[in-house]
Amino acid sequence: MKRFEVYKNIRKRAVIMGLPISLFALMMTSVISSLLFIIFSFSFAVIVSVFLWNGTLYTVLAHLTKNPALMQIKKVFPQTISNKKQTNLYYEGP
Repeated sequence: MKRFEVYKNIRKRAVIMGLPISLFALMMTSVISSLLFIIFSFSFAVIVSVFLWNGTLYTVLAHLTKNPALMQIKKVFPQTISNKKQTNLYYEGP
């Protein structure tokens, strides 16, 4: 009989519309704010610009998802922290 191990980190790789959950939330925030912007300033130029903005944002986020090396961020903290002095001087005599 096959044994399956429990996969607890399923949310780390969850994807909605080709975007991870955090980027999808950013996209939905942009869509909702765009709808509010259309409601309060109704004109054809605003509608076209909002559609262009959301389309461009989606393509950029999808491109960043496919190529994560473009968003590579350097680690701030080192792997280990030590009190050992980082010097090449030899303090003890021969």
